[in-house]
Amino acid sequence: MSPDCLCRRLALLSLAVGLAGCDLTPVYSGGSHSAAVVLQGQIAIAPIADRPGFLVHQALMDRFGPGPADPRYRLEVELDDQIVAFGVRGDNSAARERRTLRARYRLVDVASNAVLLDATAGSDAGIDRVSSNYAVVAAESTALERLATEVAAQIAARVALFARVGPATPPR
Repeated sequence: MSPDCLCRRLALLSLAVGLAGCDLTPVYSGGSHSAAVVLQGQIAIAPIADRPGFLVHQALMDRFGPGPADPRYRLEVELDDQIVAFGVRGDNSAARERRTLRARYRLVDVASNAVLLDATAGSDAGIDRVSSNYAVVAAESTALERLATEVAAQIAARVALFARVGPATPPR
């Protein structure tokens, strides 16, 4: 056995031993009967405006499923999509852009209209500005698709954590 392999095995073993004593349990332990999966199956995702909203909505639907006909909870999402140019070339054109997608989302109890979870998610991407406008638009569109997927993943993870531990807000 090589020294490199031995070091890796010892590191994994020490990590496993360390985690065994901290009462760490997976959010989705219990499979389809876990609190996270049960909660996600009771959520309807409210429509989200514009193209970024459509992409986030679709990514959330991929994670949560189509939602029940008579949902117990509603997920409301408001997005802020911005593109900021920076880095100036000699001809006063922008050299780079930063696309930022931020979401404020709320998990609402449909029966009482009480907000159970109110949080934010966000991500950003850098885009090189090139001489081809088509390439820039394509890069902006691709960045938006990746950002929408990332924001939806953050929302789904936070909702799953909420199902596991309740309304206490973890540190950000």
